[in-house]
Amino acid sequence: MTDNHTQGGPAHRGRAFVTAIGRAAVFSLPGRLLLFIIVYVMLAQMVIFLPLASAFRSSWMVERVQAAHIAALATDVAMEEALGEVEVRDLLSGADAVAVARVIDGRNELVLYGGPIEGELVVVDRNQLNWFQDVVQTGGTFLAPDGRYLRIIGSPMSRPDVVLDVIVPEAPLKRELLAYSAGLFWLSAFIALVTGALIYVTLFYMFVRPMRRLSAAMARFQRDPENPAKAIRPSGRRDEIGQAEIALAAMQDDIRQAFKQRERLAALGGAVAKINHDLRNVLSSAQLVSDNLASNEDARVRTMGERLVRAVGRGIRLCEETLKFGRSEEAPPVRRPVALHEALDEAAADAMASEGETAWHNDVPASLVLQADPDHLHRIFLNLFRNAIQSMPDGAGTLTVTQAGEAGGEAGAVTLLVTDTGAGIPGKVLDKLFQPFVGSTRKDGTGLGLSTARELARAQGGDLELVATGAEGSVFRVRLGV
Repeated sequence: MTDNHTQGGPAHRGRAFVTAIGRAAVFSLPGRLLLFIIVYVMLAQMVIFLPLASAFRSSWMVERVQAAHIAALATDVAMEEALGEVEVRDLLSGADAVAVARVIDGRNELVLYGGPIEGELVVVDRNQLNWFQDVVQTGGTFLAPDGRYLRIIGSPMSRPDVVLDVIVPEAPLKRELLAYSAGLFWLSAFIALVTGALIYVTLFYMFVRPMRRLSAAMARFQRDPENPAKAIRPSGRRDEIGQAEIALAAMQDDIRQAFKQRERLAALGGAVAKINHDLRNVLSSAQLVSDNLASNEDARVRTMGERLVRAVGRGIRLCEETLKFGRSEEAPPVRRPVALHEALDEAAADAMASEGETAWHNDVPASLVLQADPDHLHRIFLNLFRNAIQSMPDGAGTLTVTQAGEAGGEAGAVTLLVTDTGAGIPGKVLDKLFQPFVGSTRKDGTGLGLSTARELARAQGGDLELVATGAEGSVFRVRLGV
């Protein structure tokens, strides 16, 4: 019972309070801020402490010289009468000295003497002492042993032609200097606390509280990012914190939009999966018909049937890739030798089959063979060619593919330039040209064509980029790696 009482008593509560204050000062930003301010102000006071203590010591010694001068004048008044031991002791006690001598008109004379001096004697010549020596000697006074004496040589302010030699015990100076230092310490501590509190209040309301508001807004948004009510509202400040608030608000808005787009894409993915399932059934039926056409005796029908077989096969594979798109990235390319000239002709024929009349120029050498995935290659150029044809009024224009640079051989890389004579790409979509669902130049477009083409090109170890665009047309560079 005694232990429990002790644990819950005033002493325990006091220790708990001190511990809480210490933790707040060390771990909280406001506490550390106040602590650092107080420490820095105290350090600044310590820098000027020794000069102040040196000035106090110098003033003390000047007072001793002045008191010794007055005692010497008293002996001059009583020159005709011999001073007794009591009078000498009283005069020396008034000057806090044990001996007084002076040099006047070139004559050295002992004015007052209180008896033998036993102890260490330190000479302080006020006429030759510089500020550095004064500071050093002030530090020595704090460490002075008991029984040490000071021999002060200086001139009184009223008689600069007189040089006094005063011997005083250093113990009174040490006591007064310690008392002065203690008062200076408490004054410095008071100034540090007041200054620290004022700076702390200023910084708290200008910086700490706004930063807490920012961190609290981030925490609220993290818990419920889709709720607009959890977003920060900028305070309207024009400084860096105000800019951070504006940037945070914009970032939160972008994240909410991204969540909404993700939800829409998830719903779209579910719908596409259903449509894709039915579409595969339709394509399977179409494949049976195309197989019959491909075996027809008529050469023209057979050629069209073979093309239809390839198109239906690609459609089925595309349906399978569409289902995979929502779960992962594109399947890795399966490389094999591809005649690039023929592959480009095939992609152009498919692109122009349902679009307008477009003049097609394939300037790639017929002998050029590239190691690539034929399906990926077909999809890259089919998307590029369709976009190019759709940018031409009624599909009427010219589409040209040329080789840029030298080919690397059968296992090498190649760079192609795809040029069209369309209306160009609007400037408002240039920054988002390769982003899915946002980079389309048509109102009914999905923006997936160029995004898919670039992804497939990069899967081949290459890249797709826009070189130029304008009213005369656009130029895309396709680099296909090894």
